Amino acid sequence: MNIQKWTLEEIVNYAREKSPYYHELYKDIKFEKLSDLPIVDQSSFWKTKVLTNDTKDGIVFKSGGSTGAPKYSYFTSLEWQSFTTVFGEGISRGDLASFDRVANLFYVGDLYASFIFIKDSLQAIPVEYKKILQFPIAGATNSNLILKTFEEFSINVMIGVPSAMLTLLEFYQVNKAQFPKVKIEKILFGGEALYPDQYKAFIEIFPDVKISSIGYASVDAGLLGFSDSTCVDGEHRIFDNVSLIEIIDPDTNEVINEQNRVGKVLVTNLTRKLMPIIRYPAGDLAMWTESSETPNRKFKLQGRSDEAARLGTISVYFEDMRWMIMNSLKEINGLQFQMVLNHFENKDELIFRIAGHELVCEQKNIDLIIEAFIKEKYVYKEALLKNLIHPLKIEIVEMKQLHSNERTGKLKRVIDNRV
Repeated sequence: MNIQKWTLEEIVNYAREKSPYYHELYKDIKFEKLSDLPIVDQSSFWKTKVLTNDTKDGIVFKSGGSTGAPKYSYFTSLEWQSFTTVFGEGISRGDLASFDRVANLFYVGDLYASFIFIKDSLQAIPVEYKKILQFPIAGATNSNLILKTFEEFSINVMIGVPSAMLTLLEFYQVNKAQFPKVKIEKILFGGEALYPDQYKAFIEIFPDVKISSIGYASVDAGLLGFSDSTCVDGEHRIFDNVSLIEIIDPDTNEVINEQNRVGKVLVTNLTRKLMPIIRYPAGDLAMWTESSETPNRKFKLQGRSDEAARLGTISVYFEDMRWMIMNSLKEINGLQFQMVLNHFENKDELIFRIAGHELVCEQKNIDLIIEAFIKEKYVYKEALLKNLIHPLKIEIVEMKQLHSNERTGKLKRVIDNRV
């Protein structure tokens, strides 16, 4: 496997010297081991010049689906090649078999990464590992055309976002008689978690189907984990030698090494220098499920951390939303809010719970927030129209009704009720 990578020391020294953001972050730091370095603050990371040089080649993606404060991830051509090569090798360790016919139903366009990333990763699978035939259909394609393509080419594997694939299969259920030759044997999902009700819905449509994660990655954090035959729901293995994964205590930032203790996921990428990713919060909670001596150590995801919420495939960053709400309710003092995530009827729901001095539960206040959110998150309306998520819900509450950490008293910024 021919990839470009560096040692941790090389990445850190290069970032300190070339990146204005890391130069400032590390100016008083003596570095001997990874935990000596400060954790990246996502809010300042995206507002400061992070890149180590001018971009002359490569590829650029947008992360988070924002219009007000878009977040752009940059890769050189060699970095992108390394990213997709490693991830493709990880995919090959899962349920795919030689001669599988694979439909790529991820989404593409407007600098969105998932379709292109999966297409390139599948293409990078060494033929000596697995020989597959790929069909880059894309999720926005008409359901009728997708199913006709399934029939015409005897496609047996579909990959995509769970909520979008379920929407397609609900159409198939209603119109089954029109597509008698459709036979899906494997479903590989990514972009969002798969919840029990969604799993059950897939099984009801295709009782013998195999369902597994296509892998764990993001356009901002990069390589995070791969799924093999030993991984149960939510589990992944780390990519040894190309990514350093840490799980840390959410309150103390202590590095967690023991098993079955939940903490925040940090990632350090050893294949990227243009936009260094060093102790970057991935936005998820996880716990180790194997000992630290295990190669490609296994961990299990446990929901979202307090940096961001994941509404379907949409990343909703807490700090962005805090500023959006403050700008929408400028006359209200002492604003506090938290984001709550629920899942029912095969779809995610996001709730903003907002409290403030003399803030009353009036429809005009609720409308202001929803209008601002639609403007900020351009992909929200599209996901809503496609019935992939529930509508945003706004709850105006008293301060005492906001949930806090029982041990520290700190306000919980993101409450994920889905796990």
